[in-house]
This record gives sequence, C-alpha cells and structure tokens, in this order.
Amino acid sequence: MEIFSRLLLATALGGLVGWERESSSRPAGFRTNILVCVGSTLIMIVSLEVAVISKTADPARIAAQVVSGIGFLGAGTIIREGFAVKGLTTAASLWTVAGVGLAVGAGFYFSAIAATLLVIITLTIFNMLTNFITKEANLQSLRVKVFDQPGEVGKIGSVLGNYDVHIVDVSIDHIRNEPNIYINLQVRVPPDLEQNELTQHLAQTTGVIQVDWKD
Repeated sequence: MEIFSRLLLATALGGLVGWERESSSRPAGFRTNILVCVGSTLIMIVSLEVAVISKTADPARIAAQVVSGIGFLGAGTIIREGFAVKGLTTAASLWTVAGVGLAVGAGFYFSAIAATLLVIITLTIFNMLTNFITKEANLQSLRVKVFDQPGEVGKIGSVLGNYDVHIVDVSIDHIRNEPNIYINLQVRVPPDLEQNELTQHLAQTTGVIQVDWKD
C-alpha cells in the first residue's frame, strides 16, 4: 500500500504539470508528464529496495541515471524555428517532474508537493508576467505572404529598417503546391510607429502579397 500510494501521488503531481502543458498545446502534455513522474518514482523505489536487500548497494546509483537520462526525452521537445529555439520550458518541466518523481519515491512528500506547486506557479502566473513584459517591450508579430523567390526577406528587412523596426526573430512557412511562402517576424517597434503607413509600404513592395499584424 505504501508503494501504491507513492505511485498514485506521482500520478497526481505529474498530471497537474501535464495538464498545464496540455492546455498550452505543448509537445509533452498530460500523459507524458504522468509517465515521467511515475517512472522516476518507480526507479527510486526499486533503488531503495535493492539497497535494503543487498545492504551494500548505493540507493542513489540507479536513481541518478534518471537525471541524465531524462535529457534524451527533453531534447525531443526542443524545436528550432528560424533564429528562435522553442520547447526549452517544456524540456525543463519534464526534467523537474522527474525530480518530483524521485522525491515521491524516496518518501519526501512535502518536497514533491511543494515543488509541483512552484512549477505550476512558474508555468502559469510567471507566464502572464512574461507576456506583460513582452508587451511593454513593444514586441509585435508580423506575418507577410510573399512569392517564393530569393531576396524577399532582405527587402522586407530593408523596409522595416526605414521605420526603425528591429527584427527579433524570423521563421518561414512553406505553402504546399503554391509558389508562395509566409515570413513570420517578431519585431520591436518604436512607440511612435505609424503602423498603417508601414503596412502600406510593405504591401507595395515587389513580391509581397499579404501583410498581417498579430497581437
């Protein structure tokens, strides 16, 4: 019953973090976080039992491999898009959930529950704070549909530079069976920017088909 209760607690704690990741449409969601937490809990339990049986084995030896082994799973959630790297938060949450599982398996219930609560706060409340900071920094998203030909990104960058708009991130989406592409830009705009004027200038640029601003 003690082992079952630990596994059940690991399921609940991993599920809480996984629920937040699932609601944010992240690659490692509800089931993944549960499996990581339950798996690391089981490994910790096995490590402790082996140490009791052999009386000479180090209980941390097997469990320590979870810390490094979870890196392979976390790496699968990291994606590079243009100049940006996405998925680091999800990878970090998986690594932390593995730590929560180890804590549950070792019987450190308060530490595991406290860590889970802090993770949830970090992923929710701190995410709102990050969005506020981003908004205050005048960061906006710009999506431009252009003909798929060389030099389009350079022409758009030249136009943005004329308005003192700085490009923070760039990514490109290809359209299947069409000679067009979407250029996605995250830009930092000056406070006095005339957005309509800039939009018209971009729309009149050779090769540009459509210009959209995103909140």
